[in-house]
Amino acid sequence: MRPAWEEPPSRVGLAAKGAVLGTACLAILFPLWIVIVTSLSSAETIRQAGGLVIVPDGITLEAYRELLSGGQVTRATVVSVCVTVVGTLFSMTVSVLCAYGLSRSGSFGHRPMLMTLLATMFFGAGLIPTYLLVQSLGLIDSYASLILPSAVSVFNILVLRAFFMGTAPELIDSARIDGAGDFRILWRIVMPLSRPVLAVISLFYAVGYWSAWFNASIYLNDQTKMPLQVVLNQIVLKGERPTGMSQIVNTGQIHTLSVQMAVMVLALVPVAVLSPFVQKHFKKGMLIGAVKG
Repeated sequence: MRPAWEEPPSRVGLAAKGAVLGTACLAILFPLWIVIVTSLSSAETIRQAGGLVIVPDGITLEAYRELLSGGQVTRATVVSVCVTVVGTLFSMTVSVLCAYGLSRSGSFGHRPMLMTLLATMFFGAGLIPTYLLVQSLGLIDSYASLILPSAVSVFNILVLRAFFMGTAPELIDSARIDGAGDFRILWRIVMPLSRPVLAVISLFYAVGYWSAWFNASIYLNDQTKMPLQVVLNQIVLKGERPTGMSQIVNTGQIHTLSVQMAVMVLALVPVAVLSPFVQKHFKKGMLIGAVKG
């Protein structure tokens, strides 16, 4: 509700806000519309438009059929999905356990560990020492190199810790009186009460893994292990043709630009599908997690 002392907005103010929001939405949706329409356009339509298509003239799914016909893009999509699922579960497990331990002020090594984590937010070893560490651990050319080097975010741990500290001490004390240990308290009491922040942090990790390409570009040499984002970079920026596709792309039956836009759509779909389901938790999860503690 609007405070009693605050005047209602004028018509000019409402119109200005609507114009700004409309312009922002148009600036976001218009490029996305062009990408989707171009990916669904035939080679003839793209040639007539001179490139990117704004107004569709028929719809064809040939570009998607070719990409998902079992070649490099299909394999890269499976790799990205598996890395995202496994990486998110691993990151959330480590982050939740660390955040819960740091949220209990009487836990062993609480203060030194918290200061150590905070220090890593401001100081880093750099790319070369990190690469040498990954190499010495034997993770080069393995899927683990896509997860372990960036498995934990200190910022996410701090947000979880702040939210966990807001759990009523009475609930935890009553559970301890009933004989519950720390793991049972975390699983049965703290985590059910922290669903908003867990959903938001899970989305952060999932989007990070899905969108990551840098680790794969420096730690992987085997092309069959490349995730979708690296293949997207090779197709769109370098103009390479994905392996496993038929020769109809070369003959002009499917335009190369349509294939490039189709790969971009495939990379955008998971984030676009998951975000609305987590959107309702953003305000509660992030604001409460950032303010408490």
